[in-house]
Amino acid sequence: MDFILLIAGLVGLWLGTGATLSGAISISKRLGISEFIVGAAILSIGSDLPELAIAIDGAIVNLQGGQASDVIVGSALGSSLGQIGFVLGIVGLLGYLGLPKRIVIAHGPVLLGALVLLGIVAYDGSISRAEGASLVTIYLVYLGFLLSAKDGSESKDESASNLSLGKSWLFVLVGLGVVIASAELTVSAASNVARVFEIEESFIAIVIIGLGTSLPELSISVGAVIKRQSRMSVGNIIGSNIFDTLVPVGVAATISGVNFDSNMLTRDLPFLFALSVLVLIFFWKRKGIQRFEATVILGAYCAYVLVKLLNI
Repeated sequence: MDFILLIAGLVGLWLGTGATLSGAISISKRLGISEFIVGAAILSIGSDLPELAIAIDGAIVNLQGGQASDVIVGSALGSSLGQIGFVLGIVGLLGYLGLPKRIVIAHGPVLLGALVLLGIVAYDGSISRAEGASLVTIYLVYLGFLLSAKDGSESKDESASNLSLGKSWLFVLVGLGVVIASAELTVSAASNVARVFEIEESFIAIVIIGLGTSLPELSISVGAVIKRQSRMSVGNIIGSNIFDTLVPVGVAATISGVNFDSNMLTRDLPFLFALSVLVLIFFWKRKGIQRFEATVILGAYCAYVLVKLLNI
C-alpha cells in the first residue's frame, strides 16, 4: 500500500507542477513580470507553506510547555540547505542556469544578509518575540521591493497565453496545493517504506524528511528548467531560501520565542552561508551553473549529509 501511495504522491507532484508552472508563466507574460520575480515572490512563498506550517505548529507546542524549537529551526535550515544544495545541484545537472549580474547584485546580498541577521539575533541562544517580529518585518520589506522592482521586467503580452489572468492565478493556487499535499504524501509513504526495509531512523529524519520539505521546490524547479524557464527556477530557490531564513523562525519566535541550538548556530548556519556564497560566486561568473558547478554544489551537500549521519 505504501508503494502505491508513494507512486500516487509522485504523480501528484508532476500534475501539480504542470498546473503551477502553466499559471506562473501566464502571469509573467500577462503582467510583464520577469520570470525571476515570479519564482522569487509567488512560487517561493507558495512552495514554502509546509515549513511555515511546521513552525507555527512548533510555536504552539512551545506555548503549551513543550520543546519544539529544534524542530522549528532545524526544519528551516534543513529546507534551505536542501534547496540550495540538493535542488539547485539536481536542476543544474539537468540544464544551464544563469542570472544577469544585476540580479545577483540585487538579491545576493539579501540572501547572505538574511543568514547573517539570523545568526546575530540567535547569538545568545534564543530569539525573542521582538527579534522574531523584526525578521518577519524585514522579509515583508524585501517582498515589497521584489514586487515593485522593474529591473528585468518584460513587456505585457496578454495574447501570449491562452489562460486569462484569473485562470492563471487559479492554476497557480490549485497547482501549489496539489504539490504540497503530494509532497506530504510522498514523504510519509517513503518513510514507511524505509522502515519496512529497516533503514536507520536517523537517515529517515535527515534525508527523507529533510529533503521532503524541499520536494515542492524540487518539483517546480525541475519543471521550470524542462520548460526552459531557468530564471523562474533560480528565483524559486533563492526566494525560498530568503523566506525560510526569515519567516518560519520569525513567525514562531513572535508567537512563543525560540531557542537556537548551539550546534546549529556554529555548524549548520555557517555551512549554509558558505554554500550560499559559493552558489553566488558561480552565478557571478558568466557561465553560471553548468554540470561542473552543479556537481560541486551537490557534492558539498552530500558531504554535509554524510557528516550529519555519522555525527562527526
